[in-house]
Amino acid sequence: MYEKFGQFIDGKWQSSEKNETYEVINPATEEVLGQASKAAPADVDKALKAAEKGLVVWKKTPPWQRSYILRRIADKIRAKQDVLAKWMTLETGKPLIEGKGEVGASADIFEWNAEETKRIYGQTVESRFEDTRVHVYYQPIGVVAALSPWNFPLTLSSRKISTALAAGCSVIIKPDTITPGVVMELVDICREAGIPPGVVNLLSGDPPSIASQLISSDIIKKISLTGSTRVGKLILKQAADKVQRVTMELSGHSPFIVFDDADLNKATDMAIASKFRNNGQVCISPNRFYIQENKKNDFVNLFIEKTKKLKIGNGMDPDTQLGPLTTQKRLNEVEELVEKTKKEGAKVLLGGKRPAGFNKGFYYEPTVFDDVKDSFTIMKQEPFGPLVPMLSFKSFDEVIERANDNELGLCSYICTNSMEKAHKASELMETGTVAVNTGFVAIAEAPFGGIKQTGYGREGGSMAIKDYLNVKYTHLGIKG
Repeated sequence: MYEKFGQFIDGKWQSSEKNETYEVINPATEEVLGQASKAAPADVDKALKAAEKGLVVWKKTPPWQRSYILRRIADKIRAKQDVLAKWMTLETGKPLIEGKGEVGASADIFEWNAEETKRIYGQTVESRFEDTRVHVYYQPIGVVAALSPWNFPLTLSSRKISTALAAGCSVIIKPDTITPGVVMELVDICREAGIPPGVVNLLSGDPPSIASQLISSDIIKKISLTGSTRVGKLILKQAADKVQRVTMELSGHSPFIVFDDADLNKATDMAIASKFRNNGQVCISPNRFYIQENKKNDFVNLFIEKTKKLKIGNGMDPDTQLGPLTTQKRLNEVEELVEKTKKEGAKVLLGGKRPAGFNKGFYYEPTVFDDVKDSFTIMKQEPFGPLVPMLSFKSFDEVIERANDNELGLCSYICTNSMEKAHKASELMETGTVAVNTGFVAIAEAPFGGIKQTGYGREGGSMAIKDYLNVKYTHLGIKG
């Protein structure tokens, strides 16, 4: 499957310098999908030099021309929906319908940034001197290292590539070894759309070694990472040596709060859709469920009743609603966390094991816990799987305090029919994003990112492009 690609450097697909490869595994069947190209240090050097040359060309390309090319990429993404969705399902295990949704979201991101490139506005400031003028304007920051994860490989790569291109930067994208194919397909679409050589480059292979070599280069001026807080801290330390600009979207541990005035039918639908998207392997997945005590039993019973109806299976089956976890490692970690949660005193109401009838694949049942305490490991450690701890609360102030008692601050969910509670809760939640009575969070037109140890910087919306631009101020004397 990967033979037609490889490393994408200076506008061409090519084999790695050492012709090394690595296996890519289908998580639904444990079969080898193919052998993907593994970059050598020499390939990284070539990509850096190509991106440096590409930057010279791209930053001089008029914004309207950049916009036209980005829009063409968006159109081509939509035209290849089936191909891209199939790649994602085979590599991640997510249901095909979720893959198609991700394709649409990725196209929207490119379309949004196609417009943003035409809206990089400078500023004229009134000078205190009659014979000078003050001008503020923005310039591309330079070559960007984009480090993309495996759980939403197309969307998260699209955010980084399209924003860099809109700003006039060149970019080197490094996909995860779990999901190289769909990102390779995206980069090939960029080539087809007319991106000049060197402007978009792709390095496939060992993430730590590639990232380290990129960040240590004087050519890289910005790093955009979506990944764990642990990895983010390591990259931040390395980036500090060269004072490189960074955008960090790291781990999440989202609270899901249901007040007693909420519509429980809608709240459970929202909870299930948000929790089990990509089998819980989502940074914004709700991981701590706080239900007002007089409605907790009703919510839990309805949640379990609906969850039991979800069909587990291979994502290529159009009827599948819940695919496998993406790796054996992730499956092992989920199993370990389940056992630890039980030992700490939690009661399993649903699931807690691998589903029967699956001899192959990294499948795990949706698992609901009761009798959970705030001190349990699952309440502090991001589960990144289909695990649902249910807790109760008495008052508004109490639940806000408990929900905020976490070092991570990416997203939070609120269910209520009270506008007062909705406004107050959204203002008080210590997260970068709050979703009230909706599960839709990451949309092209809104700024996405977190606070606290979830990182900083934003992707999406009108703010994201500023992270890829340098601010320049000119004080111009008009008399020579």
